[in-house]
Amino acid sequence: MMGKRRLFGTDGIRGTANTDPMTAETALRLGQAAGLMFMRGSHRHRVVIGKDTRLSGYMIEPALTAGFVGAGMDVTLVGPLPTPAIAMLTRSLRADLGVMISASHNPFQDNGIKLFGPDGFKLSDETELQIETLMGSDLSRRLARPAELGRAARLEDAPGRYIEAAKQTFPRGLSLDGLKIVVDCAHGAAYRVAPTVLWELGATVVPLGVQPDGFNINRDCGSTAPELLCAQVVEHKADLGIALDGDADRVLIADERGHLIDGDQIIALIARSWLQAGRLRGGGVAATVMSNLGLQRFLEDAGLALERTRVGDRYVAERMRELGLNVGGEQSGHLILSDYATTGDGLVAALQVLAVLVEQGGRASEVCRIFSPFPQLLRNVRFAGESPLESAAVQAAVADAEARLHGVGRLVIRASGTEPMIRVMAEAEDEDLVKEVVGALCALLEEAAGGGAARPHAA
Repeated sequence: MMGKRRLFGTDGIRGTANTDPMTAETALRLGQAAGLMFMRGSHRHRVVIGKDTRLSGYMIEPALTAGFVGAGMDVTLVGPLPTPAIAMLTRSLRADLGVMISASHNPFQDNGIKLFGPDGFKLSDETELQIETLMGSDLSRRLARPAELGRAARLEDAPGRYIEAAKQTFPRGLSLDGLKIVVDCAHGAAYRVAPTVLWELGATVVPLGVQPDGFNINRDCGSTAPELLCAQVVEHKADLGIALDGDADRVLIADERGHLIDGDQIIALIARSWLQAGRLRGGGVAATVMSNLGLQRFLEDAGLALERTRVGDRYVAERMRELGLNVGGEQSGHLILSDYATTGDGLVAALQVLAVLVEQGGRASEVCRIFSPFPQLLRNVRFAGESPLESAAVQAAVADAEARLHGVGRLVIRASGTEPMIRVMAEAEDEDLVKEVVGALCALLEEAAGGGAARPHAA
């Protein structure tokens, strides 16, 4: 039976910078342990390290580098690049490991570390637990001898390599000529590469969030604050808006009216397009328990299955590999298109949407709305100490809510994998029922948690 991971959550290690566990000491130790675990064979071993634009990247990057060098691994530094670029470069450079320093959509004061294996896929829970166990052991006798230390070097053309790879996913023979596109890079990892890709494919580009200063990543911009994008699409009379998050592994789209199109709609759009082209594999798509019932009904009507997984794009990717699927993702905008990438890639997913838009020649508001979503409400309840989910009263209330929604909707209640928070989501055709169920559960959770406020979340 697998033990419990203390450091690793649903997307690597994450926390407040310079505070346990997101310290230079942890990064050093992680580099040593992961380096030793992936030293397999007599070849020169290599790890690729990328980051987003957070100030704390300047602390975490050299600490990780020291750890890997001390384990005997050569380090290739690529600087600020999207998470999917690190996965791509890990495979392209035939590296033994890839590392992305990012807290994704979190504010600047947080940071995180994500690990990719030599195949470009995120490490499994089991492998992360092994690394964590190794970090807690005495490594001193296992580290490299002086003559076997690794070296570190910077790969200057890394952005260009990713730009070319991203462009290759857009169909040959199509062009973005005549389209005006607003792209919000969240002052994050894609601030240079995303506008360049769109411009080189022929679009008129209105760039937002492309002036990172170490502090402004995700601040009032990007996919977690899409109001800026929506307003700018309308103001510039653009054809489409693209909002990325801090590490550009997720995307939201805004149509020409400034209305948002979420990950579920993008999954439906790509699935239908690829099905019609004979490209969709596995007879369905993978998505998490949070995806809308409307998506499930749409896919079923098209003769396709919706394979639901735990929340986290790594679990979506694992299910895709198990079942031979090539389209999957999350409502939040993590889209995994395994023909092109091993992890979520917001820019590549946006290019697939743009390809359909160009082929059909319609407006985004018409082309990108594939199904009518069920009313869905998601609220978050923060807590301190023990999770209120363990309370007998809460468990009884959850069972009662599930009974009320049985046959007409769904309830998903779970602990966040990245912060002390309970997420409560319900959906059904009856919107009043959804509000009633979520409201009652959140009130009970707040009481059990000692009064922590529930925060609504657009779903």
